Amino acid sequence: MEYIKYIILGIIQGFTEPLPISSSGHLVLAKNLFNTNMLNDVNFEIVVNFGSFIAIFLIFWKDIVRLLTAFFGYIFNKKKRKEYQQDFKYCLLIIIGSIPVGIAGLLLKDTVDAWSSNMTLLGIAFMITAFMLFLVRKSNGKKEDHDITYKDAIIIGLLQMVALTPGISRSGTVLVGCLLCGISRKASLKYTFMLYLPVSVASMGLGVVDLVQSGNLMSLLLPYTLGLLAAGIVTFFTYRWLSKLVQNGKLWKFSIYCFFLSIFVLIYFR
Repeated sequence: MEYIKYIILGIIQGFTEPLPISSSGHLVLAKNLFNTNMLNDVNFEIVVNFGSFIAIFLIFWKDIVRLLTAFFGYIFNKKKRKEYQQDFKYCLLIIIGSIPVGIAGLLLKDTVDAWSSNMTLLGIAFMITAFMLFLVRKSNGKKEDHDITYKDAIIIGLLQMVALTPGISRSGTVLVGCLLCGISRKASLKYTFMLYLPVSVASMGLGVVDLVQSGNLMSLLLPYTLGLLAAGIVTFFTYRWLSKLVQNGKLWKFSIYCFFLSIFVLIYFR
């Protein structure tokens, strides 16, 4: 029965990670509704998040290979710098956009973990997500991948810090930031998930260290693996659905969902 809970939570993570509705918030909500002893298992959240990372990596693997080739090619191959210049800049935009949340995540890890048990805060966070998504319901800028500026990356990176709060969607916050900066829906979606990759790798690294130090690695290996696989498979297919919704300007539908979810959480857990 306990293994089934891990699989269900992995499915929830996989479904909600690409969507702008906060996967961390949904995991906290599900754990409280299940009344499971996994409530304080932050490492499980990190592991299933890595399952989503694998799915996103597979979706964008051609772009990732091209960008990595350009990044190192620009640094070590002076003759081809002009050829690699645009993609090298895009790599820098990813790095710049990731730095704020990386620093904040390290400094505020214990605080964020404590927030996970505050259901009132979770309900308010879902409401904030709903408001942000509604704010950009008609937005569709003209900037494409290589039109994004360093200023845009800094603004979006700072906004991403807010999403450390469970219930405030990381993908939703970054999408909102991109759209407010005048970036097109398609380019916004791509940049959103490019920013997700380094954050996920860093989180997984910290999670592995904690697991090894806890001494419970072998006993948790099977349930964690089941959760990871469930999250990865569901994320892969959910992203395809999200891509169509974003490009068709349907983000407002998630705003309505988050609004009613917020009301439910605030009433049910009062």
